[in-house]
Amino acid sequence: MSALSRMPAAPADLLVTGAHVLDPRTDLDRRIDVLVRGGEIAELGEGLAAPEGVETVDAGGTHLLPAFVDPHVHLRVPGQEHKEDIETGTRAAAAGGFCAIIGMPNTAPPIDSASVLRSVADLAGVHARVPVGFLAAATVGQQGQSLTEMAELRDAGALGFTDDGLPIASANMLRRALQYQKLCGGVVALHEEDPTLSGEGVMHEGAVSALLGLAGIPSISESTMIARDAAIAAYEDGRIHIQHLSAEASVEAVAAAKAAGVRLTAEVTPHHLTLTEEDVRGLDTAMKFNPPARAESDRLALLEALRDGTIDCLGTDHAPHAPHEKEVPFEEALMGTTGLETAFAALNTFLIEPGVLPLGLVVERLTAGGALFGLPVPRIAVGEPANLALVALDRVWRPVEAGYESRSENSCFHERELRGRVLMTVAAGAVAYRERTFALSAA
Repeated sequence: MSALSRMPAAPADLLVTGAHVLDPRTDLDRRIDVLVRGGEIAELGEGLAAPEGVETVDAGGTHLLPAFVDPHVHLRVPGQEHKEDIETGTRAAAAGGFCAIIGMPNTAPPIDSASVLRSVADLAGVHARVPVGFLAAATVGQQGQSLTEMAELRDAGALGFTDDGLPIASANMLRRALQYQKLCGGVVALHEEDPTLSGEGVMHEGAVSALLGLAGIPSISESTMIARDAAIAAYEDGRIHIQHLSAEASVEAVAAAKAAGVRLTAEVTPHHLTLTEEDVRGLDTAMKFNPPARAESDRLALLEALRDGTIDCLGTDHAPHAPHEKEVPFEEALMGTTGLETAFAALNTFLIEPGVLPLGLVVERLTAGGALFGLPVPRIAVGEPANLALVALDRVWRPVEAGYESRSENSCFHERELRGRVLMTVAAGAVAYRERTFALSAA
């Protein structure tokens, strides 16, 4: 994939037999064999025989899906490798069925110069198990005071720009970024939060925060910024992407902007689709993330927006933290939850199996995020690069027992019983992950 880096890997030669193949973009939804030769999908059909030397995967009872693309991952490189690094983060991605991810720039130092961007891309070229692209910071040091050299960063491979982790608080700074964007291309991705409204809040402002006596973050902290930024984007004819929507009012702001013709896309995370403020009652710091889990009415609005296309894609906002950063009182803990390894299982457990969302829709939204930043969409079709996720929908597991490929364990689903397990991932034509108990045999 263009603009992505990964470690050298041998192209796959394998035949997947017996799986139910589902790809909503190519109208595949039936049991069919898939032959991969030299990392490319070579043949689709029934009763295919493996050529000599090609590995055969007996995948009866499983589903074969186009592998997922995550537009919102924190790899913590450079400077925060105690939380995650490129090797562990991309291992986690592969274990979650992702064939490509996009890393955020809020590192130490931030990815705000071409030299830092090239250094992390070079590391990915040595250590990444799946292809990785990067967004560069929109402002120097993510301080919101001056723009980065956006054209130089684009030339160095940046897929877009964001101060994710922090909002671009200044309306004029965002306006200037969008003016610059029109010259150099890319997308400006926005963490929408008004710091004067969120203040020292640690969870959603509502009934539960009042009961617990904790400072709350009101939903208008997010929705008012979306409305402001959509208006600026409309004025400048800029291209913006709204990260991790969490509130009903935010959905309304996005829908209004799209109806008005603003060039805007949006994402939502599995945890915002499945958790609410009620899950914070126990003060488990794994439930502390930003934006916070909000009310049930917000969660239902997010689900409807994903169904009707107001929300364009799913992203995990995978945010690893070390134990000492989470094993503290709730008010003191850093915000963030991991998500790469549990994303599909959580969606399957709490939304697909109960019939809230169809599997095809979830797969479509899990594979859509990269395209918003100019990356190819994974497709199961002859001639396409092999980007495949083999999943057992009925496999029951608990992350706390299974362990993680990620360096960090701060998953909001850590103690949950999940249903749906990734058995194998093929990324950009190479096998990136195989579950330890899942065997392959040579023909």
